[in-house]
Amino acid sequence: MRQARIKLDSQRGEAVYHCMTRTVNGERLLDDAAKEVLRKQFWQVADFCGVKILTYAILSNHFHVLLRVPQQTEIPDEELLRRYTLLHPKPTKYQTARLDVIREQLKSDGPEGGDWRNRQLALMGDLSAFMKLVKQRFSMWFNRTHGRFGTLWSERFKSVLVEVKSGVMRTMAAYIDLNAVRAGLVTDPKDYRFCGYAESVAGNEVARDGLCFVIEGRGWRAVQSSYRETLFGKGAVEKGAKGKVSGEELKRVLAEHGQLSLAQVLRCRVRYFNDGAVLGSRSFVQEHLAAYQKLTGRRSRTAPRDLPQVADWGDLTTLRGLRRETFG
Repeated sequence: MRQARIKLDSQRGEAVYHCMTRTVNGERLLDDAAKEVLRKQFWQVADFCGVKILTYAILSNHFHVLLRVPQQTEIPDEELLRRYTLLHPKPTKYQTARLDVIREQLKSDGPEGGDWRNRQLALMGDLSAFMKLVKQRFSMWFNRTHGRFGTLWSERFKSVLVEVKSGVMRTMAAYIDLNAVRAGLVTDPKDYRFCGYAESVAGNEVARDGLCFVIEGRGWRAVQSSYRETLFGKGAVEKGAKGKVSGEELKRVLAEHGQLSLAQVLRCRVRYFNDGAVLGSRSFVQEHLAAYQKLTGRRSRTAPRDLPQVADWGDLTTLRGLRRETFG
């Protein structure tokens, strides 16, 4: 369903996706130096593809990214050239000469210029192109610097279509930024360098713009306060960080049909956020399910599914039912 959904949503306009991928065999290959290279490549490739990173998290054996794919617009040739040179800051003599030819062909509307333009446009505003370029470019760097060869990533990538709605995006963004907390690396995501929230706190304006879009707020100070409330729960901002919820505590709450706060449950691995296909309000999920069925001509017994009532999820529903445990 993933490919049909991506094509379908590109026709609708703006969309937000949560993407995740792992290293081969889940090996912990990414040290801090590698994470730093991958972090920089995120922003570079996002600028090239014309997509917006809302937040992200890079761990030693996987990464998450919350990506906004804007509605497609016309892109002038000069902007395509700027984006191309962004990916090739140190071109070879051949690349430099080739680009000079392309510039002349674009000015004269020659066939080579037209072919080049079409190839570049095919990579713009495309989720798959962004992920493919990030993974390819990082793999080349990693293999070259570590004297290895072969695949680095174990799978294509997983993606969940997220409703462009503040409450839904906020929950997903917090889940991503809390990855290092769930892994036991830090107790406050601002102390983990390789996530969007930490970059925002450190002053990266582009990272701040991403979270401002998520929260739909004006001014970083107000957005920061509101987002920390989601990360730690109401009244917990001044009390300090909370650690991850233990598996035993979660099982006890589930057995007693009780509830955790949203801030607590986000410290557990919620598989719906990685494997749920579509996440949003019931009407949003139903709309995309109906559009997918119309596009493919398939009948399906799938229906919007409520998330387990272990927390107050608001109106969050998901498309895909899970055969394995919801929390892990």
